[in-house]
Amino acid sequence: MSAGAISSLFIIWSTTTFLFEVPSGAWADVVDRRLLLVLSSGIYAAGFASWIVWPTYLGFAFGFACWGVSSALMSGTFEAFLYDELVAQSAESSYARLLGWANAAAMVATMVGIAAAGPLFAWGGYRLVGWASVAVALVHGALALSLPSAPRTESADEVAEAAESVGAPESATLAQRYVAMLRAGIHEATRHVDVRHVVLIAAVLMGVSAYDEYFGLLAREQGAATADVPILMAVVTAGQVVGTALAGRTESMSRRAMAAMVLVAGAAIAVGALIGHPVGIIGVTIGYGLAHNAIVVSEARLQAVITGPARATVTSTMGFGAEVFAVGCYASFAIGSPWLSVGSLVAVLCLPLLGIAAAIRAWWPDD
Repeated sequence: MSAGAISSLFIIWSTTTFLFEVPSGAWADVVDRRLLLVLSSGIYAAGFASWIVWPTYLGFAFGFACWGVSSALMSGTFEAFLYDELVAQSAESSYARLLGWANAAAMVATMVGIAAAGPLFAWGGYRLVGWASVAVALVHGALALSLPSAPRTESADEVAEAAESVGAPESATLAQRYVAMLRAGIHEATRHVDVRHVVLIAAVLMGVSAYDEYFGLLAREQGAATADVPILMAVVTAGQVVGTALAGRTESMSRRAMAAMVLVAGAAIAVGALIGHPVGIIGVTIGYGLAHNAIVVSEARLQAVITGPARATVTSTMGFGAEVFAVGCYASFAIGSPWLSVGSLVAVLCLPLLGIAAAIRAWWPDD
């Protein structure tokens, strides 16, 4: 498959995620979030299966579209589900710690999956790798189905008020309640000052994760041998794991400390990227770990400041903003690559973190 065809598949994936990000969040505020998590896993499995049984461009396009829908269904839904379950247990203060550990576990699982791909391919080729991926996705769905059905933090009066905002009667249909939640979530994300500020901060911080698509190229540019690149990328991932796992310990930091951490993260990534030697990956690892710690902390703070009934919808607006920032990063690399090195581009794209640090100093809501 040509580079152009592969690029078009990524466009399909990104566009699908864009289109479904916020609308799927509204569904998560109307129906059982646990079932949406199960559906997300099933769609993900269907995407992998299509690559195996329909190995054509259309088959891959369908699989990438499934990937985008699955990601959108998961985004916002899981965070809202976790927060509501913790509220029901009077343990919402554990949100950042648990989310950090969950994200760290996901990264470790990704590393294990990457390491297992080689032996699986040697034993059974692409088909074995593909069916193993389908099996893992289905196991994920089974685990989601086993989760408790968390009560929602919003009251019946809040849901009724949201429905009335779009003229829906007390006996509103599912579609009317969906529209109500969609409007309520977008309204809170854009009109509630604290929520809007945290959504913007968290979206840009999360968008920073787009940088890692270029770290392999950065390592090669810095002189690392091809065989050493996976090892260096594993080191960066280890930094992410540590950063997210420690979010429970840093969630209560002051706005000044939070801003300082984001500044140090941006500086470490930029300096590490500009060093013309593979040792620069150490700086990237430190900065990326700090950035991911800030991501989890900002996600936790967002859940704390949401007061309306459309928790998943508001959270999905953050995911949508992160996607917008990520696409901007990709476009910047595409436009700037003829004139700037990979290291220079990574350093330039750290500049938004300076603005986010200033925004944190000015906007970060107090506990």
